[in-house]
Amino acid sequence: MKKLFLLTVLPALALGFTGCSDEETTSTDQTASRPKVAYVTNGIASFWVIAEKGAMDGGKEFQADVEVLMPPNGAEDQKRMCQDALAKGIEGVAISPIDPANQGDLLTEIAEHTNLITHDSDAPDSQRLCYIGMDNYDAGRMCGALVKEAMPDGGSVMIFVGRLGQANARLRRQGVIDELLDRSSDSSRYDEPGAGEIKGDKYTILDTRTDGFDFGKAKAQAQDAIAKYEDLGCMVGLFAYNPPQMLNAVREAGLIGQIKLVGFDEDDVTLQGIADGEVYGTVVQNPYEYGRKSVEVLAALARGNESVIPENGFIDIPARSIRKDNVEEFSARLKELTATDKPEEQDTEEPAADELPASETTAEEAPAQETTEEASAEKAE
Repeated sequence: MKKLFLLTVLPALALGFTGCSDEETTSTDQTASRPKVAYVTNGIASFWVIAEKGAMDGGKEFQADVEVLMPPNGAEDQKRMCQDALAKGIEGVAISPIDPANQGDLLTEIAEHTNLITHDSDAPDSQRLCYIGMDNYDAGRMCGALVKEAMPDGGSVMIFVGRLGQANARLRRQGVIDELLDRSSDSSRYDEPGAGEIKGDKYTILDTRTDGFDFGKAKAQAQDAIAKYEDLGCMVGLFAYNPPQMLNAVREAGLIGQIKLVGFDEDDVTLQGIADGEVYGTVVQNPYEYGRKSVEVLAALARGNESVIPENGFIDIPARSIRKDNVEEFSARLKELTATDKPEEQDTEEPAADELPASETTAEEAPAQETTEEASAEKAE
């Protein structure tokens, strides 16, 4: 566990120099005691806008200076941003690793210089102190259960995701597949993509398409699947921007209702699609609390409080299934939670994770950024 270096205050030696007033001393102490921490995402998307709001509110609540870093172009940008933060003397890093299997050197470098935690997507083999997020495999099974509800008689399914190098993406995908094939739970199982169709008694997973966080490509992948598979019954999008792009493709093809849509996260286009009956449902996380809780933990660690780290190294922020019957209530609560015009006196009274609607099983809204093709050149999840 990294320790904070104590600042040494030099006494005033100059003749005639008078000491600070009590008020000035208190102000100086408070400023010096504010740890500087970094909240690092795995890209740019509406999901991370919500998490950013949580992190900044956490900075107010827990008296920390927070820098939110959103790498636009993958692992190299993430590495550069983290190393720049370390060079500035950052006192804690919360990161969603893009490719943990190949980012061991970066994660080790961070852990050797400051407190390291992960959020959203884990790197359990690294020296991170804890992971903040949901169980992505269980959430994938929740997503698979929504597919079963949307298409109870069975059918063919196509999965779309930004990349499979991230642990969260692999686990979500496997959870969907295992649920549709009625397999026992086993998060270590992995069906290699590109090996052909995966067939069960009722459901067939046709393929998994990746887009590298390119919104235009995400839509093109959906359009290609529609053209290639005449019997396509359901599209599943595993990252926040996937469901809106799937929806755009299905609308343009005139197949709303014929091809079912199930997604992840709470992009406003996805939520409106659920309300309008164009999207069956989505599995949502709590990105606001990911940001807020990450700052709480890093601030405590910077002050020498290690009790914030659970014994199992996992701080669970449960997922929830959103359908037409609960989307209005969820959307309203999310907009309230992420409103940007809260009075200052409410800054230290942010709702905890459990004030979002509770998870329906055991197992990303400030207004979301646009996820149109025109915006794809500027953003990626």
